[in-house]
Amino acid sequence: MTRSAVVDRETYCEPEEVREAWRNGQEIALLDVRDEGPFSRAHPLFAVSAPLNHLEVLVGRLVPRKTTPVVVYDSGEGFAEQARGRLQSWGYTNVRLLLGGLANWAERGEVYRDVNSASKAFGEWVEAHSHTPSISAETFHQRRKNGELFVLLDARPWHEYQVMTIPGSINCPGAELVRRVKAVVKDTSTPVVVNCAGRTRSLIGAQSLINAGLENPVFALRNGTIGWLLAGLELEHGADRSAPEPGDAGRDWALEASSRLGNRFGFQTITSWQLAEIRKHADRKTCFFLDVRTREEYLSGHLEGFEHAPGGQLVQAPDDYLGVRNASLVLADDDGIRATMTASWLWQMGWRHIHIVKMEDVSEPLVSTPNESWQPEKPDVPLLNTTELRRLIDRDQVTVLDVSRSDRYRRAHIPDAIHALRSDFKGPLHDIASRKKLVLTSEDGRLAAFAAAELGNHLGEPVAALAGGNREWLESGQPVSTDARFLSPPDDVYRRPYEGTGHDQSAMQGYIDWELELVAQLKRDAVSNFATQLPASAE
Repeated sequence: MTRSAVVDRETYCEPEEVREAWRNGQEIALLDVRDEGPFSRAHPLFAVSAPLNHLEVLVGRLVPRKTTPVVVYDSGEGFAEQARGRLQSWGYTNVRLLLGGLANWAERGEVYRDVNSASKAFGEWVEAHSHTPSISAETFHQRRKNGELFVLLDARPWHEYQVMTIPGSINCPGAELVRRVKAVVKDTSTPVVVNCAGRTRSLIGAQSLINAGLENPVFALRNGTIGWLLAGLELEHGADRSAPEPGDAGRDWALEASSRLGNRFGFQTITSWQLAEIRKHADRKTCFFLDVRTREEYLSGHLEGFEHAPGGQLVQAPDDYLGVRNASLVLADDDGIRATMTASWLWQMGWRHIHIVKMEDVSEPLVSTPNESWQPEKPDVPLLNTTELRRLIDRDQVTVLDVSRSDRYRRAHIPDAIHALRSDFKGPLHDIASRKKLVLTSEDGRLAAFAAAELGNHLGEPVAALAGGNREWLESGQPVSTDARFLSPPDDVYRRPYEGTGHDQSAMQGYIDWELELVAQLKRDAVSNFATQLPASAE
């Protein structure tokens, strides 16, 4: 749509209205309903990737309150109009289209590339304003060769650490750093170096230890594993070193350090009664309930209604968990150390309404099953179980379409399954459907049911879905394949330059160069509300 003098404000939202909401602390969700590939090439700072192809299984977690102001956009593909219609049909009452889409935004404000760009920009902002100490790969490597002792902590999740890391590092994910550091640092003189794959988690991790008052010299490893590779050094693969649980003395230090920091921010540790009150009024103001402990702890028992969001990753990728800018947050932890450290960063990123829950002080039963976010009611489509599908495959009577994310499809899928994006459904599917029975599958089968209903409407005949999806197929012991076939070239997943073990040096250098330019881009944009100073009232 072209810009006009009169705007239908019930249907369209001006870019400046979104920007003003960000600046003024008002709740708003800006959803980019394109696939992740196009999103990674250009999007507004606090836009959240919510692809139309996966919207049914994402929206309830990203935007839990149906009266939240929601703005959707695309780049002229027509996805935004479809997304608005779906959201309204699911009961969302305040959904508008971004006037002029991405192109109109780009004329009036900054657009960013990559994913989780707001948190990466924040990491650069922290370094620029806090002057976080760093050490280059070359200097660090040489000093270790000279016999100097260091403690090297890799602040990424375990699965990333195991793929590749700096030789000799110990895994200690971001929210665990303050809690576990005393378990691996036995004195106050040994330098501590924090690394990640690039820059953000190294910088935030190192500054976390500094903010907590660790007496040791602390450095971020400049440019992480990317910097290590660009220096011509070898990475380690399959490492299995992990920082242990803290002892009593280490936990006491972390408790005192995090409590002191939390007091400076004015964070409130809430009681069972206060938590119940927040839950009661969650229909008036969006509130995200997040458990920031490890996944193993979460699955062993968590508070009802809390999603798992490990603290380090919540800071690194808040837009993976929080779809509504300026919403309230309730962060749960057993003793408050990780929740407080996580909250200290989220507050500085602009999330100014945060409560801390110490589970040891809350008197309510714990649950062990993962929280199920709201989803639209699954459509009534024919369902097949794994035995029935296997029988059809053996008889060569079926074509299986896998509508999962393409990265998960590439890892393992039902033999001969073809990857399909739902946006492909207006393409050459009539030829496929005319030959064999069509069955759709996805990670757990939920998305496949929605896709089967959509495809059935398009073809004018019922289309079946695999009950339980690929998860059920794997758990039943059925064979899988990695031979990939695509209905069309997928652009639904952005591959970070530091992912995996194949490394394109020009792409890695370009990624670092991009990160280093983010502070200047933030200043031009002037919408972030980032702060790297503690609240004045707490000084």
